[in-house]
Amino acid sequence: MLRKSILSLAFVLVASFTMAQSGTGWGIKGGLNYNGNGNFFSDATAAAEDPDRAVGYHLGIYGKLGNRIYLRPELVYTRISSTYDEGDLKISKLDIPVLLGIKVFGPLHAFAGPSFQYIINGEIQDVSVSDVEKDFTVGANLGLGVNLGRLGLEVRYERGFTENEVNFINSNILDTSGRVDTRPNQVIFSLSYRLKPGN
Repeated sequence: MLRKSILSLAFVLVASFTMAQSGTGWGIKGGLNYNGNGNFFSDATAAAEDPDRAVGYHLGIYGKLGNRIYLRPELVYTRISSTYDEGDLKISKLDIPVLLGIKVFGPLHAFAGPSFQYIINGEIQDVSVSDVEKDFTVGANLGLGVNLGRLGLEVRYERGFTENEVNFINSNILDTSGRVDTRPNQVIFSLSYRLKPGN
């Protein structure tokens, strides 16, 4: 109940900020995530396995307040994946980055800020992993973007700070048990479209 209340509050705050800023911009965004979660720890061997990176995607909305120096909150649904010997770990989550940006020159801008994440669900090799240590985690974003009229192109790096793991046990599909560090370590490519005119 508490988690749902906190998540609902986050939705309201971000939506209100995004929609209520007269004279600023807001729009939609989407793109690809080149992701790698943390290590896989097998209970059988106690060895740590690094993941192979895999491509995921994201879709969301954003708002912008300011001109040369601006604040940009976002609400984004993200689906990411990392590949281990045991199978692909797939995670669905909601990201709420709150970015502070600055125009560098011309259409180029740089930004950075925290990203608050809520894990919706996860699975590895078609086995659901519901035992998530922390549903809410915190990371950071750092990136560059270019605005071409209403269109925006950007690349950013995201790193999760909050230590977090999912646990799973033996099944007919997965013949081992262990845990996986779910902190994202990813490069994100986005295309955005400004629906409300702004700077």
